[in-house]
Amino acid sequence: MNTELKRGSIEMTAAMLISGTIGWFVLMSGQPVTSVVFWRCVFGAITLVAIAWALGLLDRRHFSRRMLLLSVIGGIAIVVNWLLLFAAYSHASISIATMVYNTQPFMLLGLGAVFLGEKITVTKIFWLLVSFAGMLAIISAKPGQGFAPEDYLIGVALSIGAAFFYAIAAIATKLLKGTPPHLIALIQVITGTVMLAPMALAAPAPSGATQWSIVLTLGVIHTGLMYVLLYGAIQRLPTHMTGALSFIYPIAAIVVDRLAFGHQLQPIQIAGSVAILVAAAGMTLGWKLRLPSSIRKREREGRTA
Repeated sequence: MNTELKRGSIEMTAAMLISGTIGWFVLMSGQPVTSVVFWRCVFGAITLVAIAWALGLLDRRHFSRRMLLLSVIGGIAIVVNWLLLFAAYSHASISIATMVYNTQPFMLLGLGAVFLGEKITVTKIFWLLVSFAGMLAIISAKPGQGFAPEDYLIGVALSIGAAFFYAIAAIATKLLKGTPPHLIALIQVITGTVMLAPMALAAPAPSGATQWSIVLTLGVIHTGLMYVLLYGAIQRLPTHMTGALSFIYPIAAIVVDRLAFGHQLQPIQIAGSVAILVAAAGMTLGWKLRLPSSIRKREREGRTA
C-alpha cells in the first residue's frame, strides 16, 4: 500500500471511529438536543474557521451567491438531520438509530433521480428492497429493555427522517462540485448556529466542566477534526475504499452502545441491521447482479438515450 492510500485509510478509519462515539457524547451531555446541536455548530464553526484560514481557503473567489445559497440549504438540512438523529438515540438506542440511519444511500438514490437525473437500475431497486426488508425486520422487533413500544417506533421514524435530510444535504453538496468542502462545512455550521440560537440561548446553558467539555468535544473533535479527516481521506482514497471503510461507523456505534449502555440487539434486529448494511454496501460499492441479457440491454439503452 503506497503512502497516500495508507494515510487516507488511517484518516477514514479515524473519522468513522469518531463518528461511532458521537451517540455516547450526545446522551452523556445531559442537554436538550437543540442545545447539543447548537453548541456543536458554535465550536465546530470556530474550529473550521481556524482550519480554513490555515489552509488559505478564506478567499472571496470561493464565495459566490450560488455557493452560499446551496451551502445554506445544505446547512439547514444537515442541522435538521442532526436534531432528528440525536433525538432518536434516546427513543430506540444508539444501535438501532444508527442502523436505520444507514438507509441514507437509498434516500439519496431517489433524490438523485429527481434532481440530478441519475438512472435507477434494476440492481439499485434490488438493493432498495433488501434494505426495506431489513427495515421491516427492525420495526417488527420488540424494543429492548428500557424502551417503550411507542418510543421505539418514534426512534425509528426519527432515524428515517434524519437519513432523508442527510440525503438533501448530500445533493446540495454534490451541486457544489469544485468548492472546497471545508468551506461548505463551515457555512453549514454557521447556518446551524443562526437557526438554533433563539431556542438554545433561551434554555439553560451547559453547567460544569463535564457538560462544557462534552459539547466542546462534539464541536472540535466530532465536527472540525472529523471533517478534516473525512475530506482528507476522500481526496486520497478510491471510491470503493472510502465506501468500504465507512461501515466502520455503524459497527463502532454498536460496540459503544453495548459497552456504555448495555444495549444488545435481538436476533431479528441483527438480521435487519445486516440486511441494511449489505444493501448499503451493495449500493455504495456498486455490486452488480447477474441480470438476464434482455434487462442488461434495456439498461444500457437507457443510459445511452
